[in-house]
This record gives sequence, C-alpha cells and structure tokens, in this order.
Amino acid sequence: MSQTIILTINKFIFGVLIHYKIFYIEKMIIKYLILGNLLLLTACQIKSGSQSSPRLNKQDPVAIQLQDQIFIFPEIPATLTEPEARKAYLLTHYWDKFDFADTTLVNNRDVTEQGFVNFIALLLDGTTTKELTGKSLADWCTHFLPYPHSRQVMTQLTDDYLYNPNSPYYNETLYGMYLETLLNVLPQTDAMRSSYQFRLELLRRNNVGDKATDFTYYLPGGTHRTLAATPVKNNRLLLVFYDPECESCHEVLQQMIPDKALAETVQAGKLSVLAVYTEGNEDAWRKSLPDMPQGWTVGTDREKVKMGALYDLKAMPSLYLLDGQKRVILKDATYETVRRTVMQQEP
Repeated sequence: MSQTIILTINKFIFGVLIHYKIFYIEKMIIKYLILGNLLLLTACQIKSGSQSSPRLNKQDPVAIQLQDQIFIFPEIPATLTEPEARKAYLLTHYWDKFDFADTTLVNNRDVTEQGFVNFIALLLDGTTTKELTGKSLADWCTHFLPYPHSRQVMTQLTDDYLYNPNSPYYNETLYGMYLETLLNVLPQTDAMRSSYQFRLELLRRNNVGDKATDFTYYLPGGTHRTLAATPVKNNRLLLVFYDPECESCHEVLQQMIPDKALAETVQAGKLSVLAVYTEGNEDAWRKSLPDMPQGWTVGTDREKVKMGALYDLKAMPSLYLLDGQKRVILKDATYETVRRTVMQQEP
C-alpha cells in the first residue's frame, strides 16, 4: 500500500475530527482509528523496505478507484471558527456533495454506509441539540427522497442501524425523529405514509415512564387474566413476550432458564416474571410449557398483542421491566440489562 493511499485514508478518517475542528467523537473510536492507521503505515514501511513501491499519480487506476470510495464532506466556510458553528454547518450540509442519483455510488457500501454511520454517530454524540438534529435529518431526507433507489437504501440503513435492537446504534428517540421528519417532507399522496405513521405510533407506545398497555392472556388451565390485574412482588415485574419456535427466543431463554441468580430472585419474592406467548400455534406453546421455570407465570395472548399492535415486537423475545403499577422501567431491553437492573435493586 502506497503512502498516497495512506494519506487518502487518513483524510477520510480524520476529516471530521481535524479538518473541521470538531472534537465530539468518542475517544475509543479515535483510539482504534489511530491504531488502524499505525498498522497500515507499519505495513507500508515493511513492504517498502523489502521492495520499491510504484508512486501513484492522478492517472493511476488504483488511486482513482480509492478516491471514488471516499465520502466527500462539505467545505465549511473559514469564517466559521467556533466548533459548534462548524459542526452545525457540517451536519446541515453533510450530504451536499453526495450524488443520490448515482446508483453505483449509492450501492457502494464503503462510501454510502460509512458516510451514513458517521452521520448518525455525530447526531448521537451527546452534544447535538434536538433542533440541529431535526434540521440535519430534514436536509438528508430532502436529498434522498426524489430518488427511489436512494430512498430504499437509506431507509433500510436507518432501520438496520437505529431500529434493530442488536445494532450498537439502536436508538428509538433518533429513529422516531427520523420518522417524524419523513412524514413532514413526504407528499400526502405518498404510498408509504401510512406505513411510516403506523410505525411511529407503535414506537410511541409503552415508553419508559408510561403505563404499559393492558391486555388479556390465558393460562394453561384456560383461565384468563389481564396484565393490569397481574400480582407483582417487590414492585418488579419482568414481562417476556416470546415464541419457543423462534431461534433468538430460544437463545435468550437458554440464558434465563438456568440462571440461578434469577431463579433465586424469583423464589425470594423479589421479582415476578410473566412470560406471554404471542403466536398462534397453541400446540407448540403447550409442548414448551414443561421447559419454563417454576415460579414464572406463563400464558398465551392468542395473538391479541401482535394483531392489535399493542406492543412493538420487532425482535423476539421482547423484554419489559415494569413496576407494581405496570409502569415501564425498561423497554425492549436485553436480558443482560434487565438482569443487571434487577440485581442492583435495593432489597
């Protein structure tokens, strides 16, 4: 790898950090970027010590190809000297030099996806105001909406990064702002408006601090009970929406079922667990009942939650930690987060 390529990569990586004098990126990210560059430079030095490397010029195909794989940032006016002002300009003009009409460019993950990740990382760095976030999202949506392919790619990236609980960038607040922005800029006749509106309404349900939506579930013996009427020990109820035929559900349940600390917490009356089967195969549900831990309340909602879109079950299992009044403490949390929160609770 030539020194020209290393310098080009450095310009891409440190463009936001150095050229724009914005110092809000997490230190850990910077650490690994620097480490990666040191490794690349070391590799170049070792290679150049063993044999001479050809110098790339402007016509070199490799250099040209590399330049095509770089996200081009906007030029920030020199008159903007304060970091906050420079960041605001960068975010509201972030996509100015990106050609959303170029399907080849849009399909280049090294450019499009990396540019998108850098964009949302800046929005989520903890210093970006809600007003600036809204303006930045509006500018971005306005750029890609006229181009069907770009719209498909960008909306999918947003779903994958912001709406998938397994993503390190998962953030319902930013995702909700994105949906609101889409609805503000989309024509009223757009075929996707109802889908975006439905998802936004679903996203707004059962948030932390809200009272969890009530529903009826049925116990194995046939009796039924509502969530509101479910007794809760020690002001903590772990609500588990699950499907035993779901692979990810099986994996999480295999963490929970043999967890001695969780079992002891339930047996000691410090936590109640309500596991609700949300699908329609009652035979599969009954077949799995012997595998469920003693002390848990296990029922089926007969698909009422899913069909009524009462909860956002985008990934299964879906875990909610509630208090005794059925107010949400944790929404759609990982088992690790739920376990840590429960174990840290005062006796």
